[in-house]
Amino acid sequence: MRRQRNLPYACAATVLLLDQSSKALAVANLPLEGGSAFLPGLLSLQLVRNTGAAFSLFSANTQLLGLVSLVVSIGLAVWIQRQGQMTLTRSLGVGLLLGGALGNGLDRWRLGFVVDFLALVPVSFPVFNLADVAINLAVLCFAIELLGSHGQPSA
Repeated sequence: MRRQRNLPYACAATVLLLDQSSKALAVANLPLEGGSAFLPGLLSLQLVRNTGAAFSLFSANTQLLGLVSLVVSIGLAVWIQRQGQMTLTRSLGVGLLLGGALGNGLDRWRLGFVVDFLALVPVSFPVFNLADVAINLAVLCFAIELLGSHGQPSA
């Protein structure tokens, strides 16, 4: 049972480490204005201070969004502790979601904004970070879990 709970926490810790490290590198090396090609034609690096949530929703509500991140993180940790056996996709999904919530939450609590630095070049899409990628991968894991059970709730 303990090993079953370790995977989501290990996944969350990995996401948090990669997210915070990449943000520190971005802040140290990227100017606030403009961007630089990273993968030409696909991805550029562009430093943005986001005071909102996804797609800059709820801008300038950093304290409220920080509180939401904290509540989500605590809720996920409690949920993990109460779970019995979890599938691999569910464990990864919960770990990715926890790591993403903590990564963006830490930015809000420490800095008053979230550091975003990844920009898709060929399309007009908001600048994002690795915590955002993890949260979206968590949604994908949950969708796979749901589709794998053919829409039936798992035990």
